[in-house]
Amino acid sequence: MKRFIKKTLLGLFGGALIVGSLGACSHRGPGGWNESSPESRARIVEKIGSRLDLDAAQKQKLSVLADKLQAQRAALRGATDPRAAMMGLFAGSKLDQAGAKKLIDEKTTAIQAGSPEVIAAAADFFDNLRPEQQQKVREFMERGRRWGRHG
Repeated sequence: MKRFIKKTLLGLFGGALIVGSLGACSHRGPGGWNESSPESRARIVEKIGSRLDLDAAQKQKLSVLADKLQAQRAALRGATDPRAAMMGLFAGSKLDQAGAKKLIDEKTTAIQAGSPEVIAAAADFFDNLRPEQQQKVREFMERGRRWGRHG
């Protein structure tokens, strides 16, 4: 019984983490950008391109990566509101364990289905950067900031 409780709590935590991540990704605060709009993605690609001093071919690869990431984000989000789906699990007098498992399975399937394309696009972009550009990417990742949001 103890193992079952640990697994259930771990599954719920994982589900909450996924749903919370999706909510954070889809949030648009004051002055924020709508990452689903082509104009916003184009501005972000342009901003990153200028910071990394990308040539036209590299910008095209970055644009492909942005499109793949957006498609993955949309697939992960699904057709329903993730917050409503999570709240629905707690709507009754008992946690909907079957619903929680189904939600986790759907998100896991979406990640597994789209990840190879995202990884390939990321590799194509990163592998075609000059060493100094790759170093800028590493440094930016170490700071933990988003390319399109700050600075």
